[in-house]
Amino acid sequence: MSSEPRNVVLVHGGFVDGSGWQGVYDILKRDGYNVSVVQNPTLSLEGDVAATRQVIDAQDGPVVLVGHSYGGVVISEAGNHPKVSALVYIAAFAPDKGESVNSLIADPPPGAPVPPILPPRDGFLFLDREKFADSFAGDVPAEQAAFKADSQIPWGVDALTGAVVEPAWRVKPSWYLIATDDRMIPPPAQRAMSERAGSQVVEVAGSHAVYVSQPAEVAALIRQAAEH
Repeated sequence: MSSEPRNVVLVHGGFVDGSGWQGVYDILKRDGYNVSVVQNPTLSLEGDVAATRQVIDAQDGPVVLVGHSYGGVVISEAGNHPKVSALVYIAAFAPDKGESVNSLIADPPPGAPVPPILPPRDGFLFLDREKFADSFAGDVPAEQAAFKADSQIPWGVDALTGAVVEPAWRVKPSWYLIATDDRMIPPPAQRAMSERAGSQVVEVAGSHAVYVSQPAEVAALIRQAAEH
């Protein structure tokens, strides 16, 4: 590994916080990477992009920017930061100009499972706790999935409707991990978005929480992007 710093910035998605990245974080740290985890508040896309840019600003060199799920929307915009050299999408939305999570989920593939998102309460979304494990974290130990269900972060409707202005994947190289057992973002949708972005793709048998259940696979893809 060269002496030049290798910086990785991890961005979480909706309903969860940055602690889910710990397995990936531990592996990358052992590999000598400088790893930062953005605690994006998921109130609005604008706010989450600002939180991510702040962490990128603090890095001392080129950054591999990684997003899971809705975090893919955040990195698509924040990835325009001059320090970002590569984008990594982990079972994530990769919107084009003018697209949001809302527009990307408006027309699900026939027969795709529908995420159990409850009707908005005071401008916030939650997943049905009873269905959380099955839809979000099918391959995560039951106790851990229950904890995630009970510690959900309210996801702001404004984050869901926030549209990307300049998709960074149009100008920067990207990598994409497709979770083939995902019941939140259908794998066909992941394939379509990764293809459109021209990403280097790997497919991993895992749930939407693949970053928790398969940290070694996720870290290996991030390493590929860093070594590019």
